[in-house]
Amino acid sequence: MYLLSLSDVEQPGWLEQFNRWLEAIALQYGYFGIFLVSLLGAASVVIPVPYTLIIFTFGSLRVLDPFLMSISGAMGSATGEFFGYFLGYYGREIVGEDRRRKMNYFLRVFSRYGAVSIFIFALTPLPDDLIFIPLGMMRYSLLKAFVPSFFGKLLMCSILAYGGYFSISLVERIFGDGGFYTIIVSAILLFIVIVAMVKINWEKVFPLAEEPERTKGDKTKFIKLPSKHLLSRR
Repeated sequence: MYLLSLSDVEQPGWLEQFNRWLEAIALQYGYFGIFLVSLLGAASVVIPVPYTLIIFTFGSLRVLDPFLMSISGAMGSATGEFFGYFLGYYGREIVGEDRRRKMNYFLRVFSRYGAVSIFIFALTPLPDDLIFIPLGMMRYSLLKAFVPSFFGKLLMCSILAYGGYFSISLVERIFGDGGFYTIIVSAILLFIVIVAMVKINWEKVFPLAEEPERTKGDKTKFIKLPSKHLLSRR
């Protein structure tokens, strides 16, 4: 038995065979199969693995509980994203010291809105590698990356599972597999992001206000105000 929604997508022969293998895993192992398929799908760098279509189709078949399927898919996909994270983490070693300094500065900028950005990438069909490989290169906190990623994936998988359950075709069109061209586009975008991150002088693009440091010869005096109200009457 094969899932019709995956069979209708134009793909190279090897990719189609791989997708059918994923279908068989999900069919055989149920919730754990959804976890494994989502893990493999999210761990794939650039190459699209249509685990989102599998979750949607299983929702439409009504063979698994949508809520439990959403949790299984979220845990698997959020965990799988860290394959790209660790690629960036250990790939940082080949980057020169000056470029590491630029990445460290970019990390300070990113930290202000990092959780929101990760959540959006996890929720939407945007290629997650575009953000998780750079996160690893910046040595961004693993826990701070996992939490928003999990909740973003949980919402996405819930939309897919219940979208299939209630036969909402719009959900399938939004989160469906893009096929072979997605590989090319994702690879190009990932290359652009990494090059921009290590080449651009982010200190000039996003200058951060530094707190003044007091040196040994600093004559600045600080006046301690009384704790009582200044305008109190005597």
